[in-house]
Amino acid sequence: MAEKKISIRKRLGLELARKIRKDTDPVLRTLFWECTLRCNAACRHCGSDCKATANSKDMPAEDFLKVIDSLTPHVDTHKTFIIFTGGEALVRPDIDYVGTELNKREYPWGIVSNGYLLNEERLKRLKAAGMHSITISLDGFEEAHDWMRRIPNGFKHAVEAIKLLVADKDLIYDVVTCANQKNYDSLAEFRDFLISIGVKAWRIFTVFPVGRAADNPELQLNDRQFTDLMKFIADTRKEGKIKVSYGCEGFLGGYETEVRDTFYQCNAGKHVGSILADGSISACPSIRANYNQGNIYTDDFWDVWTNRYQVFRDRSWMKKDECGDCKMFRYCEGNGFHLRDEDGKLLFCHYHRLVD
Repeated sequence: MAEKKISIRKRLGLELARKIRKDTDPVLRTLFWECTLRCNAACRHCGSDCKATANSKDMPAEDFLKVIDSLTPHVDTHKTFIIFTGGEALVRPDIDYVGTELNKREYPWGIVSNGYLLNEERLKRLKAAGMHSITISLDGFEEAHDWMRRIPNGFKHAVEAIKLLVADKDLIYDVVTCANQKNYDSLAEFRDFLISIGVKAWRIFTVFPVGRAADNPELQLNDRQFTDLMKFIADTRKEGKIKVSYGCEGFLGGYETEVRDTFYQCNAGKHVGSILADGSISACPSIRANYNQGNIYTDDFWDVWTNRYQVFRDRSWMKKDECGDCKMFRYCEGNGFHLRDEDGKLLFCHYHRLVD
């Protein structure tokens, strides 16, 4: 295995990015709200392992808004983005209400959705409530998407939702695709399809082995495929017909800034926080529950954010095992936090998966 060379110019960029990161204080820029565990799909890769009818009840909207009011004196509301996630956020009938309340408080907000419940009328209500952005998942063509999402006519509904967003000139939106064995060979054709329906922004990610994905080999790319995926993204970016990027999943060595706009940084707990469906206070919602730092029903969110996030902010404890003698640790700081298991062990490293 031979790594892609990191040029001197890129190395200087990595050093500068590292310095800026070290000199920047933690500031809450993104707050995820896992507003429900209910979902109308049963995705094979779901990290939270949501079910169509979840045992956990939805958090009352007023409980979440109470947290928002408690943190408002401490943040710049215009620069603190609230993202509704789940489960499937649009199964909640009161999303419009919560969005309206956030808009009154001058918070920008958006939604991550599978698109199934997004129609013209629902989009109109969401926009009236002040929605700034939306992400729709589309995992390839019909066979691949419906296999992944396990919801009848999922592809059809997602494409219809995307076309509504393409026609809308006010919203920021993107399409996100999970690269896996079912859609890998058709990604170039799928890219051309997205371009043909007017999609401007496309994000690709790969599956990390948690939840339902842990024991499903069809979801994982091998190292050769993963490397070729980086090349595909880099080449597509150079073509300039669609703005594509790889998700914020891990440090990529020589591919840094070639598959994303910026150098890699895991912002979990540094600039990203989350409130989970049961009230748990965490960082990125993909991180395991044993890293939760409190609960809104027993703790003050801002106190937790200020005083209990050290495990996310000082990552020197990650310099062990595979990371112990890695010369890239100074740049990646132990990779994405969501790739750590309950004991802090790194499940896999994107950088060491790259082959030449």
